[in-house]
Amino acid sequence: MPESRPVVLIPTYNTGPILPTTVAAVLATGVPVRVVVDGSTDGSPDLLDPLLAEPRLAVQRIAKNGGKGAAILAGVKEALDEGFTHVLCVDADGQHPADMIPHYFELSRRHPEAAVFGRPIFDASAPALRVNGRKISNFWANLETMGWGIDDSLFGMRLYPAAELLAVFESTCFARRFDFDPEVAVRLAWRGVPILNQPTPVRYLSQEEGGVSQFRYLRDNTLLTWMHARLFVGFIARFPWLALRGENPLLSLSPPAP
Repeated sequence: MPESRPVVLIPTYNTGPILPTTVAAVLATGVPVRVVVDGSTDGSPDLLDPLLAEPRLAVQRIAKNGGKGAAILAGVKEALDEGFTHVLCVDADGQHPADMIPHYFELSRRHPEAAVFGRPIFDASAPALRVNGRKISNFWANLETMGWGIDDSLFGMRLYPAAELLAVFESTCFARRFDFDPEVAVRLAWRGVPILNQPTPVRYLSQEEGGVSQFRYLRDNTLLTWMHARLFVGFIARFPWLALRGENPLLSLSPPAP
């Protein structure tokens, strides 16, 4: 059986003062951490300097902003070169709880063949537009994979088998920006990668708390619409095989959705 040697991967772009707080919280769990600076221009990566004495932390810098997916692609390549087998993606903006990391790592240890997807548990801080709007993407993602088990297509806290994620990147020129999370979810399912869903609290920080968002409603929803149109065409082409292959072999291990 394959082993799991995971690393936490944190892509960041103009995250501001919340960045070192997020990285320090992840480091406190005792895991290796790789930060990928995606062309930040706000000086926030310099705030990590006091943490660089920690041998479990390394920072990779990309000169020009390419998008979340592009940053993760760069990080995955480095992680594989270092001998890591899995990457746990955590957003730099403080939304994802560091204390959930051991749960993801344990699921990966028990099922190294699987991807572990966060299922967000929203609190009152979550904008209703974001909570309800993601239901549209979730519908299409599950249609395009014939119910493979993607509970949330947009939540960014996910643990991936690194080689499988790299293979997905190499199969498409897309999934480099905001379309990364839903597109790789669908393409992993098409590849037959088992998916486990891990309920995970998520908190949207206010501006006063240092919260920052790169989401742009018109731009990113237009990108998602185009993405699902492309994926639906791919689904039609794959339909006979998807209909015959059976269900996600680990589907029953995910907690029931509320």
